[in-house]
Amino acid sequence: MYTEQKNNKQLKDLYERSLKVRSAIPHPLIMSVIRECGGKMHLRSGDYEKAYTDFFEAFKNYDEAGNPRRINCLKYLILTSMLLKSAINPFDSQEAKPYKNDSEIKAMTDLISAFQNNNMKDFERIFQENKDTLMADQFIHEHIADLLEHVRTKALLFLVKPYRAIKLDFISKELGISEEEAESLLVSCILDGFIDGRIDQVNKIMIRKLSGEDNKYVAMDKLTEQIKRLSLTIGV
Repeated sequence: MYTEQKNNKQLKDLYERSLKVRSAIPHPLIMSVIRECGGKMHLRSGDYEKAYTDFFEAFKNYDEAGNPRRINCLKYLILTSMLLKSAINPFDSQEAKPYKNDSEIKAMTDLISAFQNNNMKDFERIFQENKDTLMADQFIHEHIADLLEHVRTKALLFLVKPYRAIKLDFISKELGISEEEAESLLVSCILDGFIDGRIDQVNKIMIRKLSGEDNKYVAMDKLTEQIKRLSLTIGV
């Protein structure tokens, strides 16, 4: 009831008390419900690591009890893994591996594959193609906006890393989003300190400030160029 009401304060107290209850043999179905509620509570409060642990425990217990709700928890596990920006694929675990090709979670498995390969175009395409199915789950619907922001941020940081200056229209094309969305995402990354740079709104370009590491490579490039010129001069 507290989970449905999103009453995290009351749920946290009840959840912690529930975990302390000990019986001779705790039924897996009981533990799976407790863990699923805990996972939702932790995800809503932004504690992704604890949410991942709870959803994984819920999935294992539902699976042991033969309950079909294991598929839902597996979806939540994949969702949490992406929000964690984790390089670990949930299907690498022995318990989840048999469900990797399950038709009910194919959209989620395709999404995490695109996510881990930093392929934002595929991620956006898969999301749009399966949007209605994904949004049908109210809990996933609740966190889609956060997921898209996390995924786009991860892809953006990967995309701009090699460049000192990059056009906004190039970013929008590579990420499969509008130029306005690309600029908004860049602004958030700059304000949050993920990117040290500024946006030239007249020319629609993002210009990164050179870090100490970048300056080192620039100096090496200049030295290499000078050596090349010297070699040509001596050769003449």
